[in-house]
Amino acid sequence: MLIDSYLLRGIFIGLLFGLPVGAVGALTVQRTFSHGAKAGLLTGLGSSAADCFYACVGVFGLTLISDFLLRYQTVITILGSGLILMLGIRLVLRRKEQMEQSAENTGFFNMFLTSFAVGITNPAAILTFLFAFSYFGVSANAGWEHRLALVCGVFIGTYLWWGMLTGLVGAVKKKAKHFRWEQLNLIFGGMLCLFGLAVFLRVFI
Repeated sequence: MLIDSYLLRGIFIGLLFGLPVGAVGALTVQRTFSHGAKAGLLTGLGSSAADCFYACVGVFGLTLISDFLLRYQTVITILGSGLILMLGIRLVLRRKEQMEQSAENTGFFNMFLTSFAVGITNPAAILTFLFAFSYFGVSANAGWEHRLALVCGVFIGTYLWWGMLTGLVGAVKKKAKHFRWEQLNLIFGGMLCLFGLAVFLRVFI
């Protein structure tokens, strides 16, 4: 029963982490519109995997990894903002012909990889997870099986959110019979550029 309790806490924490949509949310929506539900789910999976990694670092007390990531947090965050900006600029500049070609040669693994890279360049997530675990009464003396249940719950919770977002976008896509790819890319590319700039400015302010 205690393991079930930790699993449920992890799911709830994961759902809370998934709610701030951010850059990965914009990517998920754009890719679901452009390439279908599989693309959206794989994009969300990359983000969930990154969250799961940071949850593991926090709950298992992997101080060697956390110390390294937090020590170089500024550099890692700047790299992440650059990646988000690059993705945004590519979308803004993409033309219809390039869109059709991209749809034919979709690299689904790259979709997972880019969203994982965006998620993993946020080392501050370790501290946020530690706060969440403390707030929800995760014992420092919990056994490894309880900690593992918590991490599994975090993964399930975050991926439930991405699944719901992908399903919602898929439903909207069916209703929206007419939309222009150029406008869609311009909107979401612009959003990614803004997210990238916001992350970059946050480092120095």
